[in-house]
Parts: sequence; structure tokens; C-alpha cells
Amino acid sequence: MKQLEFMQLPRILVSTAAIVLMAGCTSPPPAPAPPHQPEAASGSVQKPGWATRNYAVGAANPLAADAGLQMLRAGGSAVDAAIAVQMVLTLVEPQSSGIGGGAFLMHFDGKTTQAFDGRETAPAGATPSLFLGVDGKPLKFIDAAVGGRAVGVPGTVRMLYLAHQQHGRLPWSQLFAPAIQLATKGFVVSPRMATLLANEQHLQRDPVAAAYFYDLQGKPWPSGHVLRNPELAAILQRIAQQGPDVLMTGELAQAIASKVQQHPANPGSLSTLDLAGYQSVVRAPLCFDYRSTPSREYRICGMPPPSAGAIAIGQILGLLNHTPAHEIAPLLATACAAKGCRTPSADWLHLYSEASRLAFADRAQFVADPAFVQAPAGDWNSLLAPEYLGSRAKAIDTRPMGHSMKAAPPGNPGGTPLAYAPMPEQPEYGTSHISVVDGWGNALAMTTSIEDSWGARLMVNRGVGLTGGFLLNNQLTDFSFAPTDAAGTPVANRMEAGKRPRSSMSPTLVFDKTSGRLVATGGSPGGPFIIHFTAKTLYAMLNWDQNAQKAIDLPNFGSLGGPVLLEKGRFDPATIHALQARGHTVQEVPMPSGLQVIERTATGYFGGADPRREGVVVGD
Repeated sequence: MKQLEFMQLPRILVSTAAIVLMAGCTSPPPAPAPPHQPEAASGSVQKPGWATRNYAVGAANPLAADAGLQMLRAGGSAVDAAIAVQMVLTLVEPQSSGIGGGAFLMHFDGKTTQAFDGRETAPAGATPSLFLGVDGKPLKFIDAAVGGRAVGVPGTVRMLYLAHQQHGRLPWSQLFAPAIQLATKGFVVSPRMATLLANEQHLQRDPVAAAYFYDLQGKPWPSGHVLRNPELAAILQRIAQQGPDVLMTGELAQAIASKVQQHPANPGSLSTLDLAGYQSVVRAPLCFDYRSTPSREYRICGMPPPSAGAIAIGQILGLLNHTPAHEIAPLLATACAAKGCRTPSADWLHLYSEASRLAFADRAQFVADPAFVQAPAGDWNSLLAPEYLGSRAKAIDTRPMGHSMKAAPPGNPGGTPLAYAPMPEQPEYGTSHISVVDGWGNALAMTTSIEDSWGARLMVNRGVGLTGGFLLNNQLTDFSFAPTDAAGTPVANRMEAGKRPRSSMSPTLVFDKTSGRLVATGGSPGGPFIIHFTAKTLYAMLNWDQNAQKAIDLPNFGSLGGPVLLEKGRFDPATIHALQARGHTVQEVPMPSGLQVIERTATGYFGGADPRREGVVVGD
């Protein structure tokens, strides 16, 4: 996109985006601490939604979206656009994703839906006790995450190369041009990046990161600062010319392994052999049917395990269909902090929260890397079978003013004895999402991550005199820190060498069940909240006839198995009190989703981007 065209975006978005520049009774127990958010909130900017006719790309930063648009205008495919987007995100949104992390990609070519797995793997030297301290107890999250211990083998670049071999139209090297140019000439630090950088407490410990992200006085670069990354430009140039092996073998692989193994306080075991041996996987998608009305039925497809996203979303939607949720008025005008606030009612939120408890209990019990853990009853779809969900839904109190179950046990699809212990709840962290539909109707949904904000706080640099580089993931923290329960029963998602950690990433494609035509592509960052952000948006679009932007704009909510979590300032007191009267513990917390959704319309496409972050949808 030329600078003039970029400036035609809504002025308020341009002001928040990075653009290329030249150069007697007992007291009640204390309320549980609110779950830690994957990334901090950084403000909200109203988005209009964008209509396009031929193609569209949605990404978390306008510069990244523009890179994808350049590829579509050049005749590129959805995969071509996504690769260009990811390379720019490595530069302009380094806190969330990049070439040092992993990703899941859903792709539809008009006939076939594929699930590309670029999830990180545990190094050969990883053991189940990796995150246990000398006392045998799980480490604190930050003690595990910062340093080399939690770095998994990055898979994003090899996965994208595999997808490009099958679905690319433009030369591989051409897809890197926007990112290389931006890294060389510089980009303006965006308000969100500056906010997260100012709040970060550990990144500066890494000398390479300190020299890049901070000034000579040790202060983080502010919004508006022009930042250049010549080291990343050189690395991307080599990957563009020679392919993904440049990252996974030779000089760069040695730089990655040395960075991990030589961390002074928290080294890891990642080796050059781990990097050279990594393989992406093309999996059969996990698809399920969903009927929103008697005459409207959809086919929803997402990532199978090691992602838990599609299973949990399918369970929540399926469980709700076994309750009176469809009989409840969809959205109520309420008195809340946001102007024109419309929210689901307490009656509907009660049913949704109870369905969430049941889904998250199954998630903790069953889901892990399918190369290491067998699906219940031999098939992951057993968790989505209508008969099973109907039986599980009986635990939901659907009476008027019915009460919360408080906590839900896992189910037992297939009736076989449970082989694993449920995984204790622990933090999950941030990501970025990309949605694309190209000029041929190919659709893509890709969620990409380096895990915690700023990953392992390790910046890889080859040491040839250039500033910058790229950040490494801390994705191994998605494994259960405790490998067994108190009785010694193993947790399905425990650490094992070569294993892919469980994820909540939920790139999603929606189809009309009868015609097979694409309805929408979408997803979100947000750790375990990804499941709720995506489920909310799907439900609002498919059941409440909200367009993509209006569905994204709705307040966020959900339960991870404990309290009902409501987006702070978005629900009125009456709704909160009504939930409490049903026995729910309610917490209001910031819930900064980052949804990108593109839906098919009668005249082309309509895209929505989350007001809580800097994303946009662009197209022609």
C-alpha cells in the first residue's frame, strides 16, 4: 500500500499505528486472584469494519496488513499474504509472535481444508521434571519463562514454507520484501508496543535486547520512535534467498542454541540437532456441525490437538444447544461504562459459563499432543459427539434462577477408564492472529505466537556488528509444570522430549453446511481466553446476526473453570448481581482480545478488527 493509500485509513487508526518513515462467624474466604492476562491492555480505538469486493487481509498491525495486501495485489495467494504479514509482525509486534516461535494455520482451497501444525517441540534434552524446583514443587511461571529453559524448537518458518510449497503463487523471496524494507529503513514504534515495553521488567536483562529496545539511559523507546533492525533485515534476506534451513541449520541455528544453552541463570537444552530435525505436520482438521436455527446449519473447522481450541469451542457451542440458550433474548441494552453498551443477559451468561466449566474440565483431562496421548475412545470427535454433549449438559441447572455447579469434573467419552490426571490450571500467554481471503476464494486463518509477552526475553543476534535480531519463544511453559498428580498419575500434557505442548490457539474457518461455501475466517490472541473470544464472536455472528465487527466489539466473558470473568467496565451491576445470586463468583478484569474476522457477503467480504488492539482489515 502506498503512503497516500495508507493515510486513507480512518485517522484515529493511523494515529495509533506504526507507519514507515524515511530514515463469631468466620470471615468469608478471600476471592481468588484474577487470572493473569496474556498481554496488558493498551487502550481501545473504535473500528468501523471494512467492506471489500475481491480479497481481504486482517492483521494485528496496519503495516503487517499492508504487507499482505501488497502480495494479494501482486497476484499472490492467501498463504503468500500470510507469510508477508508474519515477517512484518516479527519486526513491528515482536512481543507477540515471530520467526522464533510457532503457529497453527487453517487453509481452504475451495475444495479441501487443511490444518498446518507449526507448533514448537520440546528439545531432546527436556524431561518431565523440567519445571520442578529443587524442592520438587512447580516453579513460579516467570522463573520458568525467562531464560533458555522454556525455549522450544521454533516451527513457524518451516510450517509457512511447507504451506507455500502447496499453495503459494508468488516466489518465496518476494514475500519477504516488505519486512526487509521496513527493518532497513525503520518503522515508528506503535502505542501498543511502547505500552508493553514500558511495562516489561525482564527484557532488559538480555544485552542484545537492551541495546535494541532501550536508549543509552536504559529507557524503553516511546511511541513514535523510529526503530531499525538491520540484523533482522539481514536474517530475513538470507531466509528469502535460501529457505527455512537457513534458520534451522548452520550459523543461525548455532546462534539460537548458544543463546539458549549459555543463559547465565536459566539455561535450556535446545541444540542444533533439535533445530535441524524439526518437521511441520499437515493434519486433518477437526470439524463439527453446528445448527444455530432449525434452517441454518454450519460446518466449523479448527485445529485438532495439540490445540484444545476447536474442541473446547465445539463443546461450548454444542452444550449450549442442549440448553434453552437459544430462547433467551440475545442482547440487552444496559447501563455500563461503554456508550451504547449491549451485553448478553445474566440468564444467557449463566448457561455459557456452565458450558465453559464442562469444556475446560475435559480440556484439562484429555488434550495433549496426539503423537504421545491417545484420544478418548480413540477419536477426538468423541468429545463433540451429540450424545456425549447431551449427557454432559444435564449437569447444567437450566431452571429459572438455576445455580452454578461451581466446579465441573471431566467427562468419560467412550466409558473407558481415565488414564491420566487432570492438568492443574496454570497461566497461558499471548499470540497474534491473521485472517486472509484471496482473489481465488482461498481462505486462511493463522494464529501465531512466542507465548508470554516478549517470549523468553532472549534476542538472537549473529554477532556480526548489526543491531537487533529476533526474540525466542518460551512455549514449553504450555506443558504442565507438574508432570503427575499427588498419587503419581501422569498428566496428559506433561513435558516429554519431542512433544508439542497443548495450546488454546483457535484459528477457525466456518462453512455453510449445505453448500460448502466459506462463511468466515477468524481467530484471536489471548492464551486460554482465545477460546472464549472466538466462541463469543462465532455465537454472535451465527446466532444473533451480528456482523464481524459488531460481534468482535461485544464485551468479553467466560470461565476457565473457576470464577465468571467479565470484561471490566462493560457489564452493568444488575447483570453482575444476577450472576452472583445464582452462586457464581464474578470478577471484572481487563480482557484485551485481538480478534481478526473476515466474513463473506453478497458483494464480497466484510472484515472486523478488535478495538482493543491495533489491527485492521484491508483489501480491494
